[in-house]
Parts: sequence; structure tokens; C-alpha cells
Amino acid sequence: MTTIIPIASGKGGVGKTVCTANLGVALARMGKTVILVDLDLGGSNLHTCLGIRNNRSGVGNLIHKQEDSLDSLLVETAEKRLFFIPGDSLLPGTANLSYFRKEKIIKDLFGLVADFVLIDLGAGSAYNTIDFFLCANNGLVVVVPETTSVLNAYSFIKSAIFRLIYRSFPNRSEERRIITEFSAGRLEGSDTKLGALADLLGQVNPDNASIVTERLQQFVPRVILNMGKETADVTIGAKLRQIARRNLEIELQYVGFVPVDPSVPRAILDRTPAIVGNPSSPFAGAMFAVAERLVHSRTASPPQLFDGNQDLDEITRQFFKANHA
Repeated sequence: MTTIIPIASGKGGVGKTVCTANLGVALARMGKTVILVDLDLGGSNLHTCLGIRNNRSGVGNLIHKQEDSLDSLLVETAEKRLFFIPGDSLLPGTANLSYFRKEKIIKDLFGLVADFVLIDLGAGSAYNTIDFFLCANNGLVVVVPETTSVLNAYSFIKSAIFRLIYRSFPNRSEERRIITEFSAGRLEGSDTKLGALADLLGQVNPDNASIVTERLQQFVPRVILNMGKETADVTIGAKLRQIARRNLEIELQYVGFVPVDPSVPRAILDRTPAIVGNPSSPFAGAMFAVAERLVHSRTASPPQLFDGNQDLDEITRQFFKANHA
């Protein structure tokens, strides 16, 4: 069974692409067959983190109908069991993706044969990015312990939820009109919560309420707290869970605390994954820990729910115990 994991971020500069490349290496070294797909349309640079020249056909060629399928774009990497599908190949207009090309790419993603398909998405909340993220119920969102990053991650998750619910109903339906009007309102700082949308849709058709409830229960984003420096960063990371739970009534699952590491920017300059260049670094250890958690939670079923932040606390505690013994 192929596990598809889209990897997103609310803003740029949080290390999403670096995490994608190194998670791919970690999973491959754990014996898994992995395909990395660069779907950062118009700004692809996953090849740089992998040390691969940007001179091959990529997703841009598929978008411009110069290639037939994603499978035809597969490139071997220097890492055994790790394969790569390049991005836009510097072709102009790639970011302006049509609906039918998007559906073609999504269909092809599910036709790839591997243990894991990791999708490096563009930063931000563009609909194309969100629709690729919604290929799976438990994609990864990379954040750093900064308020701006947390708020942008929340905005991304909120947009993804409304998009998920919106696409659960037919085009030009009364349900879509209600969802559009509801999304124009403000949840934050008000008494209105996302559950109220299910009640409104239920007035059109009683079955609608259960559809929305089921979508929300299935949608469990997983979070990597990247570039951490100290245990106090947990407090900032936990804010994302707090506002998502309070306003959106969904749960998040933290799967990694990744430390800031000077070897990472050096590895980018050297065009080598940091895990390969410095396999004994704290960063590498954290990446392998995240990969281990992904291997053991490959299904889309909701994870154990936490009243507080036990998962994030435990991940952080394990990291500092291992690296400050």
C-alpha cells in the first residue's frame, strides 16, 4: 500500500523543503521505497536539497502536455530506494494550473508505486496547494516556533478545512452557497465555532451534518515543529493546537521536534541532504524519529487524542534527553 504524505507550510522560510528531502532519505535508509514529488509550482527547489541539477523534464512538462504522466518523470537519486519527480523545470506559467491538469496530477499521484510518496507543496493557502494537501487526511504542516509561523499555519489549516467541506457538496448547490457565506465570517474571538456550519447545512438536508462531522473527524493534520532551540518553544508550538481546537474543533498531532542546526544551511550550499552530510547530528536524529513515527502511523484513522500537549511534550523531552545527556 502506498502512503501519500503532502507536506505544507503556512509561510515560506520554515524549512518545509529541507524536511521533505531529509525525511525521504531517512525513510529510504529505513528500507522503504520513497518517491519525492516537487509540487511547489512556480518555485520548485527540492532538487537543490537533493543535489540534483534542474535539467530534467518535470511536473511543468506534464502541465504543458510535453509528458504523459508523473510516472514518466521518475529520476533516480544517489540514495538507494529514493526516487524523485522534478518540479517546473523553469517553464513559465506553471503555477497557473488548470483544474483538469490538477485532477490529472492527483490521479497520477495515486498511481505511483512506492511505500511512501512525499509531496513538497508551495507555501501558503492557494487553492491548488490546498487541493494537493487534501490528497490525504493526515498531511504534514511544518512550523517554526514563531508567532507569525503559527498564525499562518492556522490560516492554512482553516482554509484547508473550508475547502474540504466545500468540495464535499455539488457545484452550484445551496450547501456551497452557505459554506461560502459562513467562511466570510470570523470565528476567532466570537462565539461562533465551525460546528455551527454543520447545523446550518443540516437545515438543507439532515444528512449534511453527519457529512461535515465525518470530514472533520477524518481530517487530522500532523505538525513538525522545526528549528526549535529550547523547551520553551513547546509553548509557542502548542498555540497552534489551542486555536485549532477552540475555533475549528479539530485535533492536531505533533510528530516531530526538529532542532535548529548549523549543518543544515551548509548542506544546502553543498547540495547534499543534511542527513547524508552529517548523519550523527541532532537534526538527523530528529528526522529519523519523525520517519519512524510516520512508518508506524501510515493509516488515515484519527490518532490518540490528547487533552493537553502530551505528544509535543514527550517528543521534545525525548529530543533533549538524547542530545543533552
